[in-house]
Amino acid sequence: MNWIFEPWPWYISGPMIAFIMFLLIMFGKSFGMSSNLRTLCAICGAGKKTEFFKFDWKSQKWNLVVATGAIIGGFIGSHFLSNDLVVHINPETVSELNLLGFEGAGKEYLPTELFDNSVFGNIKSILILSVSGLLIGFGTRYASGCTSGHAISGLSNLQLPSLIAVIGFFIGGLVMVNFIFPLIF
Repeated sequence: MNWIFEPWPWYISGPMIAFIMFLLIMFGKSFGMSSNLRTLCAICGAGKKTEFFKFDWKSQKWNLVVATGAIIGGFIGSHFLSNDLVVHINPETVSELNLLGFEGAGKEYLPTELFDNSVFGNIKSILILSVSGLLIGFGTRYASGCTSGHAISGLSNLQLPSLIAVIGFFIGGLVMVNFIFPLIF
């Protein structure tokens, strides 16, 4: 029974994701996490102010259920089905992150230097998080989807725009980690 507490290998989790995507495609659904933000804004009445949010949000209830399931599943997996909460990253990367001031690198999933309540007392952290959130929101809207929408859903639908977007995500990630990240921290 210990297998359930270990990370599942790619040949288990990958086909499971593919099976879910197959079911969604068979039912004519296109999955994406960021589209739930649009749905939530529409539910809250943003359609009264902006045309973008004026759509039949009830047709997207299934996507909210998927997102809720992902959140609940992540919570259960993290709190009840994991016996090792340490993130396994390369020791060289841990050393480099420690040099940049991330003391929890290799010990926790989210660096407390960015995701702890203490960041609200640090102007630099607030600025980094605000600009990052703005860029992610803009990029998601501009690309008509987020990483999960393009990489999982779009690629499984064989959409060329999703392939281009995923290539851009990887290039952007490499540029960020190797060139911009050391300048910021």
